[in-house]
Amino acid sequence: MDLEVGTIAPDFCLPDENGNTVCLKDFRGKWVVLYFYPKDNTPGCTKEAQDFSEKLEEFEKVGAVVLGVSPDSVESHRKFKEKKRIRVKLLSDTEKEVIKRYNVWQLKKMYGKEYYGVVRTTYLIDPEGRIAHVWKRVKVKGHADSVLKKIQEFSGGKK
Repeated sequence: MDLEVGTIAPDFCLPDENGNTVCLKDFRGKWVVLYFYPKDNTPGCTKEAQDFSEKLEEFEKVGAVVLGVSPDSVESHRKFKEKKRIRVKLLSDTEKEVIKRYNVWQLKKMYGKEYYGVVRTTYLIDPEGRIAHVWKRVKVKGHADSVLKKIQEFSGGKK
């Protein structure tokens, strides 16, 4: 079942790339860009993480934090960040509990084969913890820009 705009975002706690526990509730009072991606070190996922990293200061200026979530391990995230110079926080959901709760673990098709995997999706969570906007089946090019613009719209254009 899809999570609707206006509903409270399901809380969770996951380990980051350093093994530290990060909980959604810790970011109340800030905008949270919660983006789900399939796999570390793949071209689209690398580009998405680099785009968010490049704009990190702009996100911080509008009171936003960026969290990337994939089923990769803590170790994989750590190496990915070092190798590709990723600056956003990456969370490990190896059990896919949060991925399933946010309904991004779905049947996918590639080369005629069906399999389950993470569908690239971004949730924008407002400072009160409600889902403000959802981008489904995200195309990476220009995505970080459109997320930043959306936060600026909601914030009344403040930069």
